[in-house]
Amino acid sequence: MRKFKIVILAGLLFIPMLANADGSASLKNFYEKTQSIRADFHQVVTDKKGQKIQDVYGQMQLKRPNKFRWDYNKPFEQQIISDGKQVWLYDTELAQVTVRELSKALGASPAALLAGEDSLDKNFKLVNAYRKDKVDWVSTNPKDKDSGFDNISLGFKDDVLQEMIMLDSFGHLTKIIFTNLEANPVIDAKTFLFKPPKGVDVVGE
Repeated sequence: MRKFKIVILAGLLFIPMLANADGSASLKNFYEKTQSIRADFHQVVTDKKGQKIQDVYGQMQLKRPNKFRWDYNKPFEQQIISDGKQVWLYDTELAQVTVRELSKALGASPAALLAGEDSLDKNFKLVNAYRKDKVDWVSTNPKDKDSGFDNISLGFKDDVLQEMIMLDSFGHLTKIIFTNLEANPVIDAKTFLFKPPKGVDVVGE
């Protein structure tokens, strides 16, 4: 498969938390106190058989509420950008831009965990919290059955979110590892603006 369509996490997360907090407490604390994030990431997607169908690196930036930017650098260059009203997905190889209204693209998606402004309990049900290999995990289920995701899990180590694992409705497993994470950095508002380049096709709502 040439590539698997990039998962919007939009994403998406992570920030130093209260000492000795479990994954559930860390997630709630993040949701209440995090205003912005900047990090590098490594994303791997596998199918139902465990075969790798995507392996990509990039950088992400987020500013709550509802603004985010994911730049996939290699091996496939793509951008996912939300200005708070619309979400733009730009595929440089296909020279195509897909645009959707944020309200229809966010909902109970991974992005709502990271950048949404609604309450956590409104869109997600916390179903499990446990520790494995010194990582505190919290597992959530989207309440919206049409969200496209069956389960979203986040792992914290030393009160910093390290990983995000998502199981979608097709049985694809997406694992994202975050590095060089900055909590609450100052991010220029222009970072979340997108203007389609000349000559590209624009499709969407």
